[in-house]
Amino acid sequence: MSPIAPPPPDWRTTAERAVERGRRFDSFIPAALLDSRISRVGFWYGMSVGWIWGSLWSTGRVEKRAGLWVFRGLPEWAFPRGGVCVGGCFLTGDVPVTEAVLGHEAVHARQWRRYGFLMPVLYQLAGRNPLRNRFEIEAGLAAGNYVPRGS
Repeated sequence: MSPIAPPPPDWRTTAERAVERGRRFDSFIPAALLDSRISRVGFWYGMSVGWIWGSLWSTGRVEKRAGLWVFRGLPEWAFPRGGVCVGGCFLTGDVPVTEAVLGHEAVHARQWRRYGFLMPVLYQLAGRNPLRNRFEIEAGLAAGNYVPRGS
């Protein structure tokens, strides 16, 4: 695994703005869609998708850790970056899964419970740059290995 590149000097300000922008956006989402029966249906749909994808491609151990179903040994093309949380499933390759990463992914699972079906759409709208993606920022950039610990 290669070392994490240092983030740009103004990354904290950029991250704070992204989170604030996301919270303002949330105020336009009807309350019935957030942390509701509807969002739980979306979470369980995501969990089903995660289970199916993980079951199809996982060649490693499947275990329950930190409230997540962790599917290991997936081929690199089967998940983005170092892994992906879909519902309550964490899909990843052969890199060891640390407690810090599990904590980061557990936040994503809580985000799935809050947003349900909206989660994939909102995540895409937040963008691929983790320093500007409010969901990655809220889950902890250092824990997700996006910035060096202590930066």
